[in-house]
Amino acid sequence: MRAMILAAGRGVRMGDLTRDVPKPLLKIAGKYLIEYSIEALAKFGIKDIVINLRYRGEQIQAALGAGERYGVNLHYSEEKEALETGGGVFQALPLLGSEPFIVVSSDVITAYPLEQLPKNPTGLAHLVLVDNPDFHPQGDFCIIDNYLAMTGAEKFTFGNIGVYRPELFSECEPGFFRLGDLIKRKIANQQITGEHYTGFWHNLGTPEQLAELTEKSDLLK
Repeated sequence: MRAMILAAGRGVRMGDLTRDVPKPLLKIAGKYLIEYSIEALAKFGIKDIVINLRYRGEQIQAALGAGERYGVNLHYSEEKEALETGGGVFQALPLLGSEPFIVVSSDVITAYPLEQLPKNPTGLAHLVLVDNPDFHPQGDFCIIDNYLAMTGAEKFTFGNIGVYRPELFSECEPGFFRLGDLIKRKIANQQITGEHYTGFWHNLGTPEQLAELTEKSDLLK
């Protein structure tokens, strides 16, 4: 099984913190944010990890190298233009192979046990949802009989952790599109399953969120 870490974003909400440094290379407890994802995937047994690059991507590649010190092989998908999450994964498909693969975000730090993810999801994808954070109180999706839905039950927030079949992207074209928009189209046909995770999960999108988790860095040990 292979995995992809989304790391191409500009990180504009981080303000001056990402003026000269890409968000994945900001640090908490002495580690780059992206290293938490790499180490979690490596611990799970993933050997091949794709990282998409755009904003100051050369810094990320220089910092992480080929992955030897993490015990993995890092592959890079360089984006010449902004592709968003869906377009970024679509471009990287040749590096991800023909089997289901994991996608996580470089700005999420979590204790979610990756071994819970189905290696062969029932539908086209399986997503992990979390309790709605303060910055996203309306949530994204419901879970009804293990399938995601847009209405009909309590909504939770997509935790940016999921396993996807390449077939999910079979009708897509190269270019800019959001992964969330693609998922919403497939939910209508009960093609996306999901689960609700209530454990340690932090999305680091602003300096305040970064500072808050830095104060709790003992939780990361």
